[in-house]
Amino acid sequence: MRDLQLERGGRTLLQDFALDVYPGELILIEGANGSGKTTLLRSLAGLSELGQEGVIERQTETVLYLGHKPGVKQLLTARENLSWFCSAHDVCDAGIEQALAQVGLYGYEDVQCQNMSAGQQRRVSLARLYLSKAALWLLDEPFTAIDREGVKQLSEVLMRRVEAGGAILMTSHQDIPLDFPVRRVSL
Repeated sequence: MRDLQLERGGRTLLQDFALDVYPGELILIEGANGSGKTTLLRSLAGLSELGQEGVIERQTETVLYLGHKPGVKQLLTARENLSWFCSAHDVCDAGIEQALAQVGLYGYEDVQCQNMSAGQQRRVSLARLYLSKAALWLLDEPFTAIDREGVKQLSEVLMRRVEAGGAILMTSHQDIPLDFPVRRVSL
C-alpha cells in the first residue's frame, strides 16, 4: 500500500498510509473503534473502494477475508456453508468434516447455523482457515465470540500458517497468545 487514503462517512480515516506485507509475517492492526481497521481490511480484500485513494498492489490474487461477523448463511448447515465456500474459492471440499472437527464442531455438521450459538457460528467461519490455500489472510477480529480453548486453537492455526510462509493481516482488541513475532501497526 502506498499513499493510501481512506474516507468513510465524510471522515478521513487514513492519510498517506503505507505498508508492505511479506510472506511469513503476521501484522496486527491496532486502533480504537472507528479508527479504520475494518475499512482498511475491506479495501485490501477488494470489497470496498468507496472513499479510497492511493495504490494497493498484490503479488497474489489468493486472498481470504473473514470479517468480524461470522458471514454464514443462517438457513444452511455448517457443512453446506463450508461446501459453498469451497466451490466459490476453487478448494476441494474433501476436508470439510476434518475442518469442522478441528474447530470443535464434530457432530454439528448438519445443524443449521441459525440454531447455533454465536461462538459456534464463528467456529463455522473459522473452519475456512483449515480449507483455505490463500497466500494472504485478512482477519477482522477473529477471536470474537470464541472461548479460551478456541482462542488457543486459533492461535496455533495462525502460527502454523505464518511458519508455512503465509501472510496474515489482522485486527484484534484482545491480547493474542502467540509465540512468534507480531508486527504491530497502530491507526
